Amino acid sequence: MTTHRKHTVLLVTSYPPRACGIAAFSQDLIHALGKTFSASFNLKVCALEEPEGRHLYPEETEYTLNALKPEECTRIAEQVNARQDIAVVCIQHEFGLFGGAYGENILYLLMNLSKPVVVVFHTVLPSPDAKRKSLVETIGELSERIVVMTSHSARLLEEEYAIPADKICVIPHGIHNVDLTDADAVRIQLGLQGRKVLSTFGLISSNKSIETALDALPHIVARFPDVLYLVLGATHPGVVRHQGEQYRDMLEAKVRDLKLEHHVRFVNTYLSLDELLGYLRATDVYLFTSHDPHQAVSGTFSYAMSCACPIIATRIPHATELLGDAGIIIDFQAPDQLADAAIRLLSNDVLRARMSCRAYEQSRALLWENAAISYARLFQSITGTELSYTIPEVHLGHLRTMTDGNGLIQFSSICMPDIASGYTLDDNARALAVAALHYELTGGATDLHLVGTYLRFIECCQQPSGRFFNYVDQNGDFDSKNHTVNLDDANGRAIAALGFLYSIESIPGSYRVRAEQCLLKALRQIPPVQSPRAVALAIRGLYYYNSVRRSADITAMVDTLASHLASLYNVVADKDWQWFENYLTYKNAILPEAMVLAHRETGKAEYGAIATSTMDFLIAHTFVNNRFRPIANQGWMHRGKPLAGYGEQPIEAVATIQVLEQMYEAFGDKRHIQLIDTAFSWFLGNNHLNQVVYNSATGGCHDGIEADRININQGAESTLSYLMSQLIVIRLKRRKQGSGSDEQKQHLLLAGALPRRLNKSA
Repeated sequence: MTTHRKHTVLLVTSYPPRACGIAAFSQDLIHALGKTFSASFNLKVCALEEPEGRHLYPEETEYTLNALKPEECTRIAEQVNARQDIAVVCIQHEFGLFGGAYGENILYLLMNLSKPVVVVFHTVLPSPDAKRKSLVETIGELSERIVVMTSHSARLLEEEYAIPADKICVIPHGIHNVDLTDADAVRIQLGLQGRKVLSTFGLISSNKSIETALDALPHIVARFPDVLYLVLGATHPGVVRHQGEQYRDMLEAKVRDLKLEHHVRFVNTYLSLDELLGYLRATDVYLFTSHDPHQAVSGTFSYAMSCACPIIATRIPHATELLGDAGIIIDFQAPDQLADAAIRLLSNDVLRARMSCRAYEQSRALLWENAAISYARLFQSITGTELSYTIPEVHLGHLRTMTDGNGLIQFSSICMPDIASGYTLDDNARALAVAALHYELTGGATDLHLVGTYLRFIECCQQPSGRFFNYVDQNGDFDSKNHTVNLDDANGRAIAALGFLYSIESIPGSYRVRAEQCLLKALRQIPPVQSPRAVALAIRGLYYYNSVRRSADITAMVDTLASHLASLYNVVADKDWQWFENYLTYKNAILPEAMVLAHRETGKAEYGAIATSTMDFLIAHTFVNNRFRPIANQGWMHRGKPLAGYGEQPIEAVATIQVLEQMYEAFGDKRHIQLIDTAFSWFLGNNHLNQVVYNSATGGCHDGIEADRININQGAESTLSYLMSQLIVIRLKRRKQGSGSDEQKQHLLLAGALPRRLNKSA
């Protein structure tokens, strides 16, 4: 919600429509940076032209450069120097992109640029001759920073080219985020049902060693007659220019000689991204073969990992560094090893499923969103730009996928609902609040179906006494845990959701009447409740209910509950520990939120003072170096002891955002708005891993952050925590700009209403 000065970053690179791997890389990078940091950077392109002619480039392309001509490199450098808005130049480097035997024309550009330069090396060759070594060393001297895509390449630059380690930055090749829920439907669409699918993709050249896979295929077919090997992609334009289709013709002849026509399909076209990802989602095992042991990086098997493909790969450094237990490494030109590995995977569904899960998990760090964060932080270190994360479009796809006729399913396996986990009142109450708020912001009729589903679940969980059961099994029956587990918090959460729904006057009256009846029946059970968080949740529900009802009895009930929390605070707190308990555990921010709501409801200054002191205490322990750092669930935080390790959960972020909104409404301190931005950016990558927690492909949210990885499952609580946080941020932004226009509402509605259908066989 804050605005910052934007700097221009100029990428010097090959660029689409030129058919080139680096061109596609650069376009993906620009798209990811623009999507994530649209308020921080203007992104422009200087396109490296092919000598044969000019292309018609998209609007972000402001310059074209024939880098075979030294004078052209000098001319472009002078034009860029004259631009005050350009803060950094980022050059995508491959030796063949620039003129000269070793691409040394790049030096005419670097030596004449007065702007800071970042050079991205797509290839780093070991054992360089004296000329190549001198060229790379000079590029290093003339650059502010050097980016490589693997640790292996970084070591080569440091050890063989004498580039200082503090000048080198490792940022992996980005990959696209993929929704895996409709893989079976994609197979049917592509006509691949009933086949075991192997695939390879990329611009085809002899370096891909596709003949290795073809030589292995007869052994695989003998074991699995339904195997189909897809060779995806057109021949590399440079190969066509110099050799024609000689290599492809050889491959097709080999297919005929081996009588593999029924088992090999060449898709000889330059695939769109959607087409490519569709084929990869339909792939059982991805094959990466190469002739070149010094190949630094392959984006192809990174893309395959993002589609959860188990991988068989030749032993290039990128594969050995990245794959781990997500694939099998084989030697170069070893068809027997490839055949053995493929047979092993195709004959073992459990092993293949485990590798698929590991591929997806290990690929999370490689997402283009995460690459964009790394590049943005690099550019920030040079330009001083203050990073502002862009709010994504609202996407209810995963919420709908996780919801069936009973209600919201509790857990997921990656992005697939785990029906065996059953349902909880906790999650369906949270979902009711999210659906109601989304309806308030959009007026979307489809939200009312969700509202009805979650409200009906809550009604069914209510017992004759007014209390609620929390746990419902996959068959829709109450679980025995309801009789052994403390249900106070779940009961408080139901009251909070019912009161919130009632407060939204645009919700049709029939829903609000049902919510009120359920709420009033539950109020009989509020006085005995002692759990601080249950008390706080009840205060939230009563506050929202009374924002419309305006009952003195409800105000008195809020006062009684708040006085209980105040008494806890007065017993425990001192000048160094401003809190209600001797520890900070889960969803801590609900407690100061209850006090600020009680202050707003009763007008009592004491409650406002407690809200302020406890919130300041919580802020001091959860906001560090312009980042939100939730209290970790590995040991929590105990009075007089240091913070525990890791285990950061989305529920802490939403609780913090909710209380900060109420603090701002009560006291008008703009610092709280800035902190909301910071807390929400935790979902978008402003965390200790610099990785997104929100999943833009599914609309879900991953279940948290550990010391070195994202928890890849996308359960109900995490997804709802993200959605409620996002909707609050949007609501605040709308209030700042004035009431939302019909166009804004329609934008939200369309973004939120896209269904994601789950294939029944998945």
